[in-house]
Amino acid sequence: MNRPESTLRERGLSIGPLLWSGVMALGHLVLLLLVVVIWGLTFVATRLALDDFTPSQLTALRFLIAAVPALFLPRPPLSWRLLIVIGLSLYTGQFLFQFFGMALGTPPGLSAIVVQTQALFTILFAALALGERPTPRQWTGTAVAFAGLAVIATTVGHDLTMVGLGLTALSAVSWGIGNVLVKRLPAVDTLPLTVWLSLVPPLPSLALSALLDGPRALWTALPAASWLGVGATLYIGLVATVLGYTIWGGLLRRYPAATVAPFALLIPFVAAYASSLAFGERFGAPRLAGMALVLLGLAVIVTPGAAGVTRLIRRSR
Repeated sequence: MNRPESTLRERGLSIGPLLWSGVMALGHLVLLLLVVVIWGLTFVATRLALDDFTPSQLTALRFLIAAVPALFLPRPPLSWRLLIVIGLSLYTGQFLFQFFGMALGTPPGLSAIVVQTQALFTILFAALALGERPTPRQWTGTAVAFAGLAVIATTVGHDLTMVGLGLTALSAVSWGIGNVLVKRLPAVDTLPLTVWLSLVPPLPSLALSALLDGPRALWTALPAASWLGVGATLYIGLVATVLGYTIWGGLLRRYPAATVAPFALLIPFVAAYASSLAFGERFGAPRLAGMALVLLGLAVIVTPGAAGVTRLIRRSR
């Protein structure tokens, strides 16, 4: 029996099972795909910017740029303690680890694969913090994804280092923690939240830069930077951070983590293709096999089975 048209409009649009564990309005689907493209291209922009700035300098610049609208937007009704905790995990940890990982030997396309295991960590941390009980299917997917990371680790050498790979994996862990923290927030406007969270990373990043690069290194690097490096940094700060995280954070709070996080599976395809065009990045058979296992494991985790992917244990309020 056909559902009434009004019911279909209320529930939204249901799409393919490999990337979907729920329903979403068509407009929100388009926004998520936009974030996929923005964040995929960000890995190329990051590689370009790292030619002019060190990882800690780039992290500081990214969020100094993203924090400019805080001059005009009111602070969200959240405590400074909460803003700092989320900012340290979602932004500071994620991008310091990611940028150092890329600078120390993780190519952009491969970095996108490893970082997007944040979908795995988001679901695991949501299980611990929000009461979503992982099923045997999810544990199987977890094992497959980690096996893929192990295969990728066997390709260390040439353009990949173990240090770079390990730091990039820590970026995914930090992002997953931040996702769950954002999901537990009360209802707040995501644009001010994104902007005010951006106030957190500059101070620790600048302190780290002063320690590693010297106290005046950033002010020397800025006038010497190429127009390409400056443009890439502006893209990372304004488009990837302010626009991308405003959309992502809003939809993550509106829908279950297992509905939004799987779209990150598409980001590596954009990043790998863009990196192959921009830098000639190539992937040998073992590395392709490892990347495929990671994506397969994540797909297994988020693909709904006959009884659903998860059983949510409702805690008493």
